[in-house]
Amino acid sequence: MNKRQRIAEENNVLLDLWQQAQAGDSVAFCQLADKQYRTLFNYATSFTSDREFIKDSIQELLIHIWERRQHIQIQFVSIYFLRALRNQLLQEFRRNNPNQSLLDIEEAGQISDYQTIETEIERKEAYSENQVKVRMAIDELPRRQKEAVFLKYFEGMDNEQIADLMQVNRQSVANLLFKAISSLKTQILPISQLLVLLTAFTVLS
Repeated sequence: MNKRQRIAEENNVLLDLWQQAQAGDSVAFCQLADKQYRTLFNYATSFTSDREFIKDSIQELLIHIWERRQHIQIQFVSIYFLRALRNQLLQEFRRNNPNQSLLDIEEAGQISDYQTIETEIERKEAYSENQVKVRMAIDELPRRQKEAVFLKYFEGMDNEQIADLMQVNRQSVANLLFKAISSLKTQILPISQLLVLLTAFTVLS
């Protein structure tokens, strides 16, 4: 089963739980929340390292979604939950720090060889023993690069889905991923080994 098929099947399972939850099945909603919690928590670490704040934010989000479930239409469950959490976190940060800009402005440089980079990034290779080093290096990336890497390699989203979630265009996603990969490969490994690790994260997550 390829990545797209796996994601589609997982979404069908989540949609089934969501439809049950919409009909008032609280057990189904709890099951859905359990399946989404780890993804939501890991994604939120792209914005803050405050674990208690993340836990509270996710709890608040789940309550909000449950209360509004009859008015929410979802096609891709994980994308909806991630987008909702992203918006909630940004609103909270702006409310607490009105004079501080959270969103760093990325350089506007364009990638001239987008197709070559995309082909390299998607290549399937064997699992590597240096996962921990890559995870640590990812944690040091700028927030928006880290967010794009998480969505691409840990959640298996394509660039169009990431662009929709991050509210940027597809080229900006490609730029973020290119900068992240360039930074990672200069810190730790040759590009071929780095791609092995990121591909493995997609398969194992």
